[in-house]
Amino acid sequence: MGNLKIGMIGLDTSHAVAFTKLLNDHTSPFHVKGGTVVMAYPGGSFDFALSYSRISGITKEVEQYGVQIVETIEEVVTQCDAILLESVDGRVHLEQLKKLVRFKKPTFVDKPFCLDSSDAAKMVELAEKYHTPIMSSSALRFAEALSQALSIKDKGKIIGADCFGPMEMVETQPGYFWYGIHTIEMLYTILGAGAKNVTTISNQDYDLIISQWENGRIGTARGNRKGNYEFGAVIHFEKGQEYVRIDSSPKPYYASLLEQIILFFNGSKQIVPVRETQEIIRFIEAANESRETGRSIGI
Repeated sequence: MGNLKIGMIGLDTSHAVAFTKLLNDHTSPFHVKGGTVVMAYPGGSFDFALSYSRISGITKEVEQYGVQIVETIEEVVTQCDAILLESVDGRVHLEQLKKLVRFKKPTFVDKPFCLDSSDAAKMVELAEKYHTPIMSSSALRFAEALSQALSIKDKGKIIGADCFGPMEMVETQPGYFWYGIHTIEMLYTILGAGAKNVTTISNQDYDLIISQWENGRIGTARGNRKGNYEFGAVIHFEKGQEYVRIDSSPKPYYASLLEQIILFFNGSKQIVPVRETQEIIRFIEAANESRETGRSIGI
């Protein structure tokens, strides 16, 4: 496996700095081998303060790791082997992917993949049309503590899960697309695809998303805007439970995610099927609708 030249689209998220450091800084204790970020296009959404206010500072930080800053997406994709699409605003991912796919470079789309199922379908269709491999995931899916719990063999099958985490919200990324996606991705990591419906209970400080899977298992995602800001889960097995505290391992989950991305860039089978990513987008859409209407919504 050679050292890939990686291009980055979007310098308006802390992920851009974290990923570049892990890939480019060989002195980092959790350095990820196999690729170097060599070029980046800052991008940014000028109607979203959490995007445009961070571009300048993050660009300067990324430059310190030897990354060349350019003015167009096309410059990045023509000169790199693989792409990290990091733009923090899920609204722009479809338009950015349209510019990328014809170059057929494997592309990781950071969370959220997009903000509605219509865009998700168009993005998958584009990737298939141009034979461009795409992958999307929250880093929490690959947290060491969660992976270790899922490797347990002596407690029987998993019969349900209750996940929790912070649930900040912002206007431009509706409802659970901003921070809820992390907790929902943990739920999908544990139970897999196949959610049938979703019901949301919500107030000013807390949310509880309840879903039944096609095989009868029940999963929940609890969100906190007050009090507990840790990510975690209780996994219910046939023969007991396992408590998962996401930050209990010294290895950052960004490093675990990047290891999977490098394998994906090198042609390994997607560990997160794109159809599951589509279902997650629909799940969040349905959870948002249930939050507004109080009704149970089908996936």
